[in-house]
Amino acid sequence: AYTAQLFGLTSKTIIVEVDISNGLNAFSIVGLGDRAVEEAKDRVAAAIKNSGYVSPKQKNQKVVISLAPADTRKEGSSFDLAMAIAYLAAVNEIELDPDRKLFLGELSLAGRICKINGLLPILCQASLQGFTQVFIPKGNEKEASLSKNIIIFPASSLKEIVAHIMGIERIEPLISTNIIESPSNTPLIDMNIVRGNETGKRGLEIAASGAHNIIMCGPPGTGKTMLAQCFSSILPPLSYEQSVEVTGIHSAAQILSQDLITTPPFRAPHHTASYPSIVGGGGFPKPGEITLAHRGVLFLDEFPEFDREVIEALRQPLEDRVITISRVRGVITFPAQCILIASMNPCPCGKGKNTGCTCSQKSYESYQRKISGPIMDRLDIWLNINKIDYSKLSALKTSEESSSTIRARVIEARRIQLERYKKYNINKCFNSEMNAENIEKIVIMHDDARSLLRLSAERFGLSGRAFHRVIKVAQTIVDLAKIDIIQKEHILEALQYRQKID
Repeated sequence: AYTAQLFGLTSKTIIVEVDISNGLNAFSIVGLGDRAVEEAKDRVAAAIKNSGYVSPKQKNQKVVISLAPADTRKEGSSFDLAMAIAYLAAVNEIELDPDRKLFLGELSLAGRICKINGLLPILCQASLQGFTQVFIPKGNEKEASLSKNIIIFPASSLKEIVAHIMGIERIEPLISTNIIESPSNTPLIDMNIVRGNETGKRGLEIAASGAHNIIMCGPPGTGKTMLAQCFSSILPPLSYEQSVEVTGIHSAAQILSQDLITTPPFRAPHHTASYPSIVGGGGFPKPGEITLAHRGVLFLDEFPEFDREVIEALRQPLEDRVITISRVRGVITFPAQCILIASMNPCPCGKGKNTGCTCSQKSYESYQRKISGPIMDRLDIWLNINKIDYSKLSALKTSEESSSTIRARVIEARRIQLERYKKYNINKCFNSEMNAENIEKIVIMHDDARSLLRLSAERFGLSGRAFHRVIKVAQTIVDLAKIDIIQKEHILEALQYRQKID
């Protein structure tokens, strides 16, 4: 029988072979399985017995179950169902044609088929690997309904699948859908609760429209964290394909808390998070926070307090939108197309140099150096979040824009970008993804704006990367304004987002 296992986000087919021979009772599983695989012989034996068949442990026979390829490590309990079906076929209890059939599920001692993790990525790749039918746990049917081009049979017990194989009672196949019907249960904070902070809101709107990375700097209590938490509410909902992709990643990471993820994920790890938890890794490589934030937001609060190794590890994924993990056992690439939002205080005490700072010059400079130049180059927008306006904070009524109003502008700006890239046959979605060749090909800039940019780059000593990022941000500002040519004022606004700590 055939089953499958995830390695990273890639599904690999596992062949289950069963050999029965006469002799004293013995039951073994070979094929580099972990502890969960080793313990499967007790689960499988009990499930077979409690489904109405003779347990392999009650016969004078030697049972050997092989999981091939033998040199590939196996992890988890999702092979149970395939092992039970293969055993029943080996002892002639059922007639099985295993061709192009995939069996996935953990067995309980009573013979029930239990829900498993990482199912959706396996199903999405199963048809490409030649499979036409998949038997899955009934508890996974909502997740499985997102897959296409394959017949899925959800079952609640081993008995049901045996009856289906023998033609006694057919299991109704699952009807796949490409429509997201159930809304996400992720609560979103509306932007209209933020009083004042117009500069911060404007910067976040630009970041959302062009998928730009952003850092907010300001004293404690000025609303940096609240702005970051509201950011998800101005992002467009995920499309069907994106929802499948994000749900599959969270399923593979074994943290899927809902049937479907329909809103951009928001990940906010604590600053004590380790290197592997951020970038991913482990013996059986699992996605890290930067991959779990794919198609969404990675919020790093108190950015300078993160370990230096963690901060520097963001260089490649911020540039390439993927994270490549190289280990002795192999190389795995995870997607990492997320918007980074970082926040920090202006100095260790938080007050800032011109507002009663009590930090020594040495500690002040040391705090600034925690974020290296290469990382700063990869952050498109720098926002100084100033002290709050108490008159606005204490007002009974507010005229602040709602998230839905801002989101409508973001959706329109993204539509303009997508149409422009399709026109030039460029495989991009956002302005932040443009390279130097794309900028040369599609960006239209007025001569005055080009001269201003050149002079400003010379004065501020911008690197080539920072130079191009100013153009990308300016292009997003232009898209929000629904015009075609970058003018002088757009460059000026983009340049103000290159500010750093005084």
